[in-house]
Amino acid sequence: MGLEDRDALRVLRDAFATDGPVGSNEVVRRFYGHWFAVDSSIRDLFPPEMAGQRDAFAHAMHWVYGELVDQRADEPVAFLAQLGRDHRKYGVLPGHYPTLRRALYTSLRDHLGSAWTDAVKEAADQSLNLITGVMSGAADSDDGPPWWDGTVIEHNRVSRDLAVVRLRLDRPMHYHAGQYVTVHVPQCPRRWRYLSPAIPADPEGNIEFHVRVVPGGLVSTAVVGETRPGDRWRLSSPHGGLHVDRDGGDVLMAAGSTGLAPLRAIIMDLCRYAVNPRVHLFFGARYGCELYDLRTLWHVAAHNPWLSVSPVSEYNRDPAWAADYPDVSPPRGLHVRQTGRLPEVVTRYGGWGDRQILISGGPGMIEATKAALIAKGAPPQRIQHDPL
Repeated sequence: MGLEDRDALRVLRDAFATDGPVGSNEVVRRFYGHWFAVDSSIRDLFPPEMAGQRDAFAHAMHWVYGELVDQRADEPVAFLAQLGRDHRKYGVLPGHYPTLRRALYTSLRDHLGSAWTDAVKEAADQSLNLITGVMSGAADSDDGPPWWDGTVIEHNRVSRDLAVVRLRLDRPMHYHAGQYVTVHVPQCPRRWRYLSPAIPADPEGNIEFHVRVVPGGLVSTAVVGETRPGDRWRLSSPHGGLHVDRDGGDVLMAAGSTGLAPLRAIIMDLCRYAVNPRVHLFFGARYGCELYDLRTLWHVAAHNPWLSVSPVSEYNRDPAWAADYPDVSPPRGLHVRQTGRLPEVVTRYGGWGDRQILISGGPGMIEATKAALIAKGAPPQRIQHDPL
């Protein structure tokens, strides 16, 4: 039965589960070990520490097999095609996919042991043919560039652990406002991180990112503390589907810290139109001094009556170190800053169930805000956020 055998596909899906006692760490570690042994040239394409890469691959495979269990093929195929195109930035070539398939097959067989039945074998054969075939075919047929290079032209340290970085790309990149890209910086070779452009696509190749230090994060620490004008960055092709349907009714946006970036890009893109749905943005941070872009938001709202902005901070007073950074207080005109956690402040006004809802920020903030909205009655299908 192969791809129609849901029971066999469940076995393969569960092999990549990330919450079991062995789960993804075992099968994915086996996979990369097999792949690097079969083709040693592959190892140099990946970062020195593989924990993040293994986790991301396990999540992706678990999701793909979950969709196949539910007999939904359209989204996995589109996802795998994008994954294949995106992997060109690492230097992965169509010729690498046969060894990838062989390593995956061997790893699953060894990991599953007695659960490797004839039915599971058939499902593995067909699903791995699909996975590697779609990725390889999409990569081979894409005539766009595998990456974009650009030069840092401005680096502004807007708070203790926040920076706004502006680049000019060697050639313009087309992306939809709200999408994200993966970024490689010279201080951290072979370590790619997801960032969202904070402005719509620019025909001159200008692009802007907002970055906050992640505790223990090598790349975010380098971007905030070490990036200088003249640095050369490399960007992948865009991903993601965060968007506003201009005919879909009014909009609620909730942004935590630098999660503002993709929502800001969408708002700026909407400014091209004379008529828009009403947009209410809640912009939250720990301290008021970390609401780094309030002045820009004030200017946008002053010229666009469809936009309302509510600043939110967890603490009512700024820390002493705030004096070392620019004052972010906007002129009068925005809603008065509210104090509290963003999910709690947003849901004080109800469930917003009649709105298009876009949430952007750290995984914990997204999960908490989404859960609070659903508990208040917001339909889950109306809530958008990027993959966690």
